[in-house]
Amino acid sequence: MNDTTAKNVVIYGAAGGIGSAVAEAFAAQGDTVHLCGRTAETLEALAARLRERGGKAETAVVDAFDEAAVEAHAAGVGRIDVSLNLVPRGDVQGIPLIEMSTEDLTRAVTNGLRTNHITARAAARRMVAQGEGLILALDSGSAHPSPMMGSTCPADAALDTFVRSLALELGAHGVRAMGIWVAGLLETLTVEKLRAVNAAIDEQAVAGIHAGLDQARMLGRSPRLADVAETIVFLASPAARGLTGTWINATGMFTS
Repeated sequence: MNDTTAKNVVIYGAAGGIGSAVAEAFAAQGDTVHLCGRTAETLEALAARLRERGGKAETAVVDAFDEAAVEAHAAGVGRIDVSLNLVPRGDVQGIPLIEMSTEDLTRAVTNGLRTNHITARAAARRMVAQGEGLILALDSGSAHPSPMMGSTCPADAALDTFVRSLALELGAHGVRAMGIWVAGLLETLTVEKLRAVNAAIDEQAVAGIHAGLDQARMLGRSPRLADVAETIVFLASPAARGLTGTWINATGMFTS
């Protein structure tokens, strides 16, 4: 790939906040974004916005847990230059580990590995034949344990290791595999979304979380969705061709 070659970018879980921002960034530079998810309406709404701005977008209702569906979609796309998995894992936080059910603890680990393996495998098969490509994963960088983070820490640790192993196996074929750590994006930390992992959250708590996250960063401010999107676009560019088998810390670096 070079700077003048438009890419085929497949994004799973594309209609969320991060997926939308990433799709907009790739489309803005002339790439074709293939938006995948479970809900046609949200995917089509995003695609319509991108097309109105002159971007190229295709949509497909694809369940990333369904191996046959992911493989069939990838075969239809043909060449895949970038594959990005943003599929929710069902993390559970805010409950002490000794009070958490085994199902709640293991769900995010299993879901994260399953969907990332399925989507990465489909992309890698085509990238190996091409002799190039980038597989990207995303988590919060919480492999080092933190209290009350529930299933997120083990799920992140599992995904971190999977991506490094994938890069080791694919490197000889010219294919890169990387991850990006993203945590505490204020635009995504709404009352509704936080209640999905912690039912006790209210508006006052969210305001406190936002302020605390800003203060906890080395720069005194939290990264925005656009910052993360531009970082991902950079990782897919020729300028980053020497990067693989690692995770990029885009959290703004917490001070502790």
